[in-house]
Amino acid sequence: MASNRLRDLDSATLHPYTNLRKHEQTGPLVAVRGEGVRIFDDAGRSYIDAMAGLWCASLGFSQARLGEAAKRQMTELGFYHQFTHKAHDKGIELAAKLIELAPAGTKMSRVFFANSGSEANDTALKLIWYYNNALGRPDKKKVVARRQAYHGVTLASASITQLPANHRDFDLPLEGGRFLQLTCPQAYHHARPGEDDAAFVDRLAAEFEALIEREGAHTIAAFFAEPVMGAGGVIVPPQGYFPRMQEICRRHDILMVADEVICGFFRTGERWGSESLAFQPDMLTCAKALSAGFLPISALMISDQVYQAVADNSARIGTFGHGYTYSGHPVSAAVALETLALYDELDIKGQVAKTAPVMQAHLSALADHPLVGEVRGTGLIGALELVEDKAARKNFDPARGVAALTVAAMQRHGVIGRAMINDSLAFSPPLIIGEDELSELFGVVRVALDEVSAAL
Repeated sequence: MASNRLRDLDSATLHPYTNLRKHEQTGPLVAVRGEGVRIFDDAGRSYIDAMAGLWCASLGFSQARLGEAAKRQMTELGFYHQFTHKAHDKGIELAAKLIELAPAGTKMSRVFFANSGSEANDTALKLIWYYNNALGRPDKKKVVARRQAYHGVTLASASITQLPANHRDFDLPLEGGRFLQLTCPQAYHHARPGEDDAAFVDRLAAEFEALIEREGAHTIAAFFAEPVMGAGGVIVPPQGYFPRMQEICRRHDILMVADEVICGFFRTGERWGSESLAFQPDMLTCAKALSAGFLPISALMISDQVYQAVADNSARIGTFGHGYTYSGHPVSAAVALETLALYDELDIKGQVAKTAPVMQAHLSALADHPLVGEVRGTGLIGALELVEDKAARKNFDPARGVAALTVAAMQRHGVIGRAMINDSLAFSPPLIIGEDELSELFGVVRVALDEVSAAL
């Protein structure tokens, strides 16, 4: 609980993703310091943050070298831009590094910088529309996403997002019939009785084909997909799902966009979630772990095929009329470059390979808990879905807020978590977390589940 002074000052803040009336009564937990995987509040209490903040503090909360990189850059060049044939050294170096690190087989050619995952996905959509206009295909503008997908909160990216709270009373999605939905690839809820993973994938592929047939391939521009769905409940699709979806996209000339905002930079074990899930996107967005969450920055990578059409169109028009003041901000770019260097120096890929099985084992050990319906995850990302009836796979009434009660119990015992759709508890700790810290974290989760189970 915040001190009285901070609680009074906090009344000036409009908090995102918050029940604002409830917040007026409860006030915030105020973080004032970080150390490794822990944050400390203004009363001096420590918490393991099981979500790495918002999926982003991949290197924890106290990496001195990132602070030093920011300070160094601020004293050398605190700001410059990339508009009208201008550039700066850190932006140039970061773009080149990202192209070097792009997933194998993707033929990425250019990088556009923004400030958040939402902006990167918004830019991807604008470029997709611009690209098809450049090719003389004014009708090829519809985009496909999966139910429970999360792609951001700007007007356009929130229209691609398929979560009710991001649409309700915001007059979203945008009108025009350009935003199409497919089934969420979660077998636990959406596979039919007796349907194995292969048959489930066959049906999802057939659903995509039917949508294309119904709408017309000449109207569908792109398929947006998180390799592992994050805010939709940490949904890991069945093996073979993405290769099938990619084959369909390529056959119908539909661009495949990998939203790597959460999955990018070893969260799933490989550098990119699309590598872990075996597909090669035409466009890729990343953010969060690009700077380990230390400064706002995001990036959109585009294939050379897309770039050439966009460049030709900018020549016809006279300019490429898109950009943000802080696109590729030099301080953010410097911190991102240092972050990428640290991933290699600390062998974060090796660290995840070592600790991911430990975390997945901790999750699996909770499968027998009376409240846990499904355990899912890969790498250092996972979820527990809480259910009222395990045999029937029946969720609790959302109004009961069972996952939120569990998260509150976890916080009382020193672990910060997050409740998501269908009473799912998400876990995405800093990639530097150790085995002892994982044991402590999931020990608290079990205690919290027991407390909530007893209360119910």
